[in-house]
Amino acid sequence: MHTKLELYVNPLLEIDRFRDYCPNGLQVEGQREIKKLATGVTASLAFIEAALEWDADAVLVHHGFFWKNESPSIRGWKYQRLRLLLANGIHLFAYHLPLDAHPKFGNNAQLGQRLGLSAEGRFGDQDLGWIGRLPEPATLVAFATRVGKLLGRAPLALGEASRLIRRVAWCTGAAQSFFGNAIQAGADLYLSGEVSEATTHLARESGVAYLSAGHHATERYGVQALGQHLADSFGFEHRFIEIDNPV
Repeated sequence: MHTKLELYVNPLLEIDRFRDYCPNGLQVEGQREIKKLATGVTASLAFIEAALEWDADAVLVHHGFFWKNESPSIRGWKYQRLRLLLANGIHLFAYHLPLDAHPKFGNNAQLGQRLGLSAEGRFGDQDLGWIGRLPEPATLVAFATRVGKLLGRAPLALGEASRLIRRVAWCTGAAQSFFGNAIQAGADLYLSGEVSEATTHLARESGVAYLSAGHHATERYGVQALGQHLADSFGFEHRFIEIDNPV
């Protein structure tokens, strides 16, 4: 089943189209027949332990293992995570940029849908950024409040509170480097997961508002949508496991 699942998901997410920082697809092969799939944002030790408690046969995450420029040694925290997976025969699937970009199951698509944004185009490296319009214009403070209610945490808002927002650009996760691209694309506001020191100055000088809504918080929806689609398609159980992360 794990091979069949990978052969289905890899082309669905068009993984060969992306220059990524990690391998996409089946990262750790297990032994179990897949009847229960747990999804989560990151393959942390806490997530794997929670998946084991639910007796998951496979896990699918956005942030997996084997990142570029990280030590290849299997020791410490990496050993602990892998040990749990291998000792229990659990398969680990991970999809990074392909899951950000997918037009239906992607993090950006899912976040935009929940915020009521009508996507009009893409921008940035590998077309990962999205841009669209609000159904009705809203002030920065009103839109920030909407985002906070959805994500369960107040975003950091940079810009004039009364700034009227019509066009919104967004890219989940650590995509603050796309802020300049969003400005060039004509956005009134750019939303991402993280923020950098230079972001404040660019928001002030450009007049374009910025919302930092949390790396983890903005990337919870893609794995849920994909996991449920796979459960419906292959007939197994699916559960999203939330491991709180304030970043």
